[in-house]
Amino acid sequence: MSFTSLKEIVSLSKSSGKPFWEIAMEEEMRDNQITREIALEKMRNLLEAMKAADKNYDEKLKSPSQLVGGDGEKITQARLNKTIFCGDFMGQVMEKAIKMGESNACMKRIVAAPTAGSCGVIPAVLLSYQKEHQIDEAKMLQALFVTGGIGQVIAHRASISGAIGGCQAEIGSASAMAAGAMVYLADGDADAIVQSAALALKSLLGLVCDPVAGLVEIPCVKRNVIGAFNALASADMALAGICSQIPPDEVIDAMRSIGDVMHSTLKETGEGGVAGTPTGIRIAEALKQ
Repeated sequence: MSFTSLKEIVSLSKSSGKPFWEIAMEEEMRDNQITREIALEKMRNLLEAMKAADKNYDEKLKSPSQLVGGDGEKITQARLNKTIFCGDFMGQVMEKAIKMGESNACMKRIVAAPTAGSCGVIPAVLLSYQKEHQIDEAKMLQALFVTGGIGQVIAHRASISGAIGGCQAEIGSASAMAAGAMVYLADGDADAIVQSAALALKSLLGLVCDPVAGLVEIPCVKRNVIGAFNALASADMALAGICSQIPPDEVIDAMRSIGDVMHSTLKETGEGGVAGTPTGIRIAEALKQ
């Protein structure tokens, strides 16, 4: 992708009169030398794969480590029993985020958007919103191009890898991408899209990557819920007219600089953070036997 900043995409969107998603899609067409029809078909396949992964969740499955599995169904039951503080819509978001993370840990097919560890964030908010508001497929595909445009700039200026930037680069990026997509679905303009992304990413700066036993399970699965909730709150703030005082591209740069100085034990090595607690170490030792 030739764009090195969100500012460039917003500027081009304003000068051309094209929406953010179309600028991102046309860039992908140029990058991959594909037609508009093929670009849309590829995105349609990703959307269908997200839906299938959500639909095919199996509450009986446990991950090979036995550490995760079945929690998504617990949230489903709590939501149906109306015991969720956050209400039904947020309950659905929570449920989908956990289910997707568990399916990933149980080796089922998911869409790594942007990574497997953060695979629950984007589908949790987008699929829940589509169900609630009957959004048509065309607009859902456009929203996914918005996520792609934001993710590509983050990957260019910083990273989407927990091993490089910590979990801020995975859940943080997914949250920023989802926030931008939600603003688009609510008919927000390009400025609001990037502001929501900045607000989302800024709120998760410094998040470490500390998987217990090196597995993408604890705390990864539940962090998808936080990323999804953060995306919705950030989208709401941006749509209300709240702006990040730090420009979006500078927030991305800050994420990179934090990742650069983050200790290696907090970058997917399974050594620091919750992985380094007595229980985390005990679980890791038990799984080696």
